[in-house]
Amino acid sequence: MKVMLASPRGFCAGVNMAVEVVLRVLEARGAPVWVFHEIVHNRHVVEELRQRGVRFVNDLAEVPEGEVLVYSAHGVSPAVRQMARQRRLVEIDATCPLVTKVHMEVLRFARDGYTILFVGHRKHDEAVGTAGEAAGSVIVVEGPEDVEKLDLAVDAKIACVTQTTLSLRDTTKTVDAIKNRWPHVRLPAKDDICYATTNRQKAVEALTGEADVVLVIGSVNSSNSQRLAETARAAGKDAYLLDDASDLRAEWLAGKKAVLVTAGASAPDHLVDELLERLKREFGAEVESRTLVEEDMSFAMPLSLRVLQARAG
Repeated sequence: MKVMLASPRGFCAGVNMAVEVVLRVLEARGAPVWVFHEIVHNRHVVEELRQRGVRFVNDLAEVPEGEVLVYSAHGVSPAVRQMARQRRLVEIDATCPLVTKVHMEVLRFARDGYTILFVGHRKHDEAVGTAGEAAGSVIVVEGPEDVEKLDLAVDAKIACVTQTTLSLRDTTKTVDAIKNRWPHVRLPAKDDICYATTNRQKAVEALTGEADVVLVIGSVNSSNSQRLAETARAAGKDAYLLDDASDLRAEWLAGKKAVLVTAGASAPDHLVDELLERLKREFGAEVESRTLVEEDMSFAMPLSLRVLQARAG
């Protein structure tokens, strides 16, 4: 069996930064460290950090007053920040800069009097945080069908932004539906879907034609991981999302000669390595790396962390 290992795959710059922030807060302050929501959407990353003394919460009332609180890579709304300050929490912001970019776009469009259509998944942490920047001005739309239901005048002042982890194909359909109804819609100067999401989806698109089946390492609550599996399925191939190698089922590979392996932007490399080892051990896999794009992006540690480290000596 041939196994093609897609690259780029796995951790993106935003995830690297967010996880490193939590580790550095642990080093500076010791356990426990409080994080609002899961730092990234990967079950193994979250569990490994939990074992080191990180406590993930969805309600700030669970965080003792005066403690350090880390915001996840997905960002938070101004209401959350306000509540944190009321509780005298020390805020460490691990929001991905590419998510922050969308927050800033929403603020600018709202300031200029636009109704903002946010294309994304309504319950996703990123959507909740971004929409909260201008709650009275933002409408979340998940697809073209939501666009058709909107009761807005044809000459309404409309702007559009998107979640960073969406499917390129589905987002284009939704944005096109918006353009059809409001040709004058304002769009960001640069696409909101992040470079890592784009690169990983394009790698799957390019390589899926050579594969009989696609295996994606990533957790079920990871939007970008789900989109990788959907990209392969849209090309007519079977695709499966695995939390780790233990999820692999032999029947998925029955009669298959070529397998494509990739990983979502929040999935650590060791999970991919463990899957490859199982494929070699049980299925005689021969692995070849296939690189579509070289990634070298990185993000600086946030100022709030550097201040905390300085105070900790």
